[in-house]
Parts: sequence; structure tokens; C-alpha cells
Amino acid sequence: MTLVFFNISGGEIFIIVLVIFIIFGPDKIPEIARWVGKGMNEVKKATNEIKEEIEKETDDITNITKQLKKDIEKETGDLKNITTKSAAEKKAPKKAPHL
Repeated sequence: MTLVFFNISGGEIFIIVLVIFIIFGPDKIPEIARWVGKGMNEVKKATNEIKEEIEKETDDITNITKQLKKDIEKETGDLKNITTKSAAEKKAPKKAPHL
């Protein structure tokens, strides 16, 4: 079984870790790991903030569109009522005026 991480196999990851170990030495590895961990946490926080902002904006847009839909349905309902009354008045027989 091979581990695939950004199209890097397990052997390639091993070589990268070995090169880092040789370049920085065993004393610096924990410090580098902490630095990488902090960086990953910052990236994670930033992506969560961006995601929350996008969700907030889409919720605002959704609420606005729902309100617009309600307003349009109300207006079209009023127009339907007016046209129905008008059609009913045209069909109703006209009464002679009382003198």
C-alpha cells in the first residue's frame, strides 16, 4: 500500500524527511515541527473564517431572496384578486338604476 499525498509516494516522503533531518539535525526537528504545526493552524483558522464569511453572506442573500419572493407573491396575489373581481363584475348582469 502506498501513501499518496499531493501525488507524493511514501518513498518520496521518506527521502524528504531524511533530507530535512540531515540539513537541520535532530535538535531542530521538533522546533520545525512546531513551526509547521502553527502554520497549519493559521491556515486552518483563515480558511474557517473565510468559510464562515461566505456562509454568512449567502445566508443574507438567501433571506433577501425569500423576502423578495414573499413580496412578489403578495403583489401577484393582490393582482389576481383584482382581476378576478373585475372579471366577475363584467359577467354579472347590470341592474337597472332605480328612479
